[in-house]
Amino acid sequence: MTTKTKYSEFLTPENAVLAMIDHQTGLMVGLGDEHPTVLKNSIMGLIRTAKAIDLPSVVTASLPDGPNGPIMPEIPEVLGVDVIERAGQINAWDSADFRGAIEQTGRKKIIMAGIVTDVCLLFPALSAVEEGYDVYAVIDASGTWNKTVQEVTIQRLTQAGVKVTTWASVLAELMNDWRSDYGDSLGRVLAEHTTKYGYVMNSYFAKG
Repeated sequence: MTTKTKYSEFLTPENAVLAMIDHQTGLMVGLGDEHPTVLKNSIMGLIRTAKAIDLPSVVTASLPDGPNGPIMPEIPEVLGVDVIERAGQINAWDSADFRGAIEQTGRKKIIMAGIVTDVCLLFPALSAVEEGYDVYAVIDASGTWNKTVQEVTIQRLTQAGVKVTTWASVLAELMNDWRSDYGDSLGRVLAEHTTKYGYVMNSYFAKG
């Protein structure tokens, strides 16, 4: 009899929490691994996925009154949550408020995105894995200085057992079945935030 492990168990709306880490305006202006419009679209797709299924979500920022700047306003607006402002910890997992908000959900699978990928995403992902969490690093909703930094970070994440993924893959995993209660709402998120598949979805919705 096969026993499921965290590597074969899928995300569900009941077992996961979303963590959006340091998507701050002062950090985003220096990103070079993805076009800003594409990155923003991926971020919006991820948070609207979470909103569509009422997924518990935690948003944090490091020194938002300093050079890092405030969080993208769309993130707390869409998710309907307050931003946890850290006093200065670089690794968000070192913040008792952030870690406590994750723990309070009682969920062990963390869908995590952050800017910059090699710090804001990497460090808490490594720390969470060490404490027994199953972390999904959403690379296309994260960003860093250039492709080399992104590629090196992905290797370190996978070495630690973090699941590297994309926002649309997360959406599909959470939906699981087009006939689910979330099929229509998640399908509309796909239609609005994936250009090519969006054409397919828009044609389908137009028939209705």
